[in-house]
Amino acid sequence: MKLTGIKVLDLSRFLPGPHLTMMMADHGAEVIKIEDTKSGDPARHIGPQSGGQTVYYRNANRGKKSLSLDLKSEEGRELFLRLAETSDVVLETFRPGVVDRLGIGYDAVAPRAPQVVYCSISAFGQDGPYRDRPAHDLSVLALAGVASLSVDKDGQPNMPCMPPSDMGGSLMAFAGILMALVGRAEGGKGDYLDMSMYDSVVSWTPHIAGKVFAEDRAPKPLSERTQGGAAFYRPYAVKGGGHITLGGSEMKFVTNFLTAMGREDLIEVAKLPPGEPQSPLRDYLCETFMSKSRDEWSAWFEGRDICFAPVLDLKEAFENEHLKARDMLLHDDEGNAHLGIPLKFREEPGDVNMHAPMLGADSEEIALGLGYNANEVAELKEKGVLRTG
Repeated sequence: MKLTGIKVLDLSRFLPGPHLTMMMADHGAEVIKIEDTKSGDPARHIGPQSGGQTVYYRNANRGKKSLSLDLKSEEGRELFLRLAETSDVVLETFRPGVVDRLGIGYDAVAPRAPQVVYCSISAFGQDGPYRDRPAHDLSVLALAGVASLSVDKDGQPNMPCMPPSDMGGSLMAFAGILMALVGRAEGGKGDYLDMSMYDSVVSWTPHIAGKVFAEDRAPKPLSERTQGGAAFYRPYAVKGGGHITLGGSEMKFVTNFLTAMGREDLIEVAKLPPGEPQSPLRDYLCETFMSKSRDEWSAWFEGRDICFAPVLDLKEAFENEHLKARDMLLHDDEGNAHLGIPLKFREEPGDVNMHAPMLGADSEEIALGLGYNANEVAELKEKGVLRTG
C-alpha cells in the first residue's frame, strides 16, 4: 500500500487528527495512538455504542495501535522521545504551547529525530491574536465568517450538519504531511507543519469571497448564487413532506427542465442575477414541486439531464445502492458498521483493518520493542506511567 513503512505517532483526540491518521492507517501506515492513562480519547465515550465501543471512536481510530502513557512524567516523556527516533510523523492537537511544556514539542523531538515530520493541528494556529482561545468547530466557523452564510428565514445561523473546520483541518494537514514526506525523500530532513482549522475553512471560500473582495460587502444569506438566491440551486419542499434539490444552474439544465414543463418563458428569468430578480422562477418552482411527492419527482427526473437529487436522511443514504456499490459501507465479522475508504487507487488500494484498539492494548509490546525489559515495563506500570489493556 502507498504508506507501508511509514510510522505515525498520533497524539490527537476527537476528530481532525484521528480522522487523518486513520486515513494513513487505511493505506498501510503503522499508526500508534498515544493516549493518557485515565480515560483516553474522549471519542471513546461520545455517542452510541455497538460491539462495546462507540461508533465515533471506531470510525476514526480503526487500524491503529494504542499506547497509554503519562506524558507528564519524565519516564513517559523519555519513552515517547525514544519512540519518535524511529518514527516518520508526529501529530498533535493540543492547544498551542502544551507539547512544549510537556517536553515533547518539535524543538524537543527534532534533535533526536531530525527525520520526523511534526504536525500541529489547532483551532487558530500557533500564532496570531486568537492563538490561545479554546475552540471547537462551531466557534471556528463563527470567527471565520462561515457560520453567517447559512441562516434560517429569521436570520438565525444554522447548526452545521457536519464540522467543516474539523474535516478541513484534517484534510489540509493530511496533504501537508504527505508533501513533507515527499520533500524528505530528497533531503532526508523532516519539517514542522502549523495547521489551523481556521485557516483551512477560510481557504474554502473562493466561491463566495467575491462579494467581499470585489464589492466590499458581506454576502447576503438566502440571496447569493450558492446560498438559495439561484432558483436552480436550492432545496424545495414537496408534497407529503420531505424535500428535493435542484443543484445546477447552468443554462442547459435550466432549459431541459423548463422545456419539459412547458415553461420556456421562464428561461430568461433564470439568466437574471440571483436573489429577488429570480423570485418569479422560485415561486413557480415552489408551487410546482408541491404537486408531487419526493419519490414521484425522483421517478420523473430519472434519465433527464438535470441536476436533481432527493434529500435523503442519513439512514436512507447508508442504505443507498450507490453508496454500497462504492464500498463506502463495510461490516466487520461482528456486524459492526464502518465507513469505507474514499481514496480508491487502482494500484495499491487501501485495506481497512476494522479493529480499533482498547486503551493501552499495545503499550507493553511497544515498550518492549523499544528495548525496555520486562522488569522495567512492570515498574512503569506500577508507577502509573504506562497503562496496558
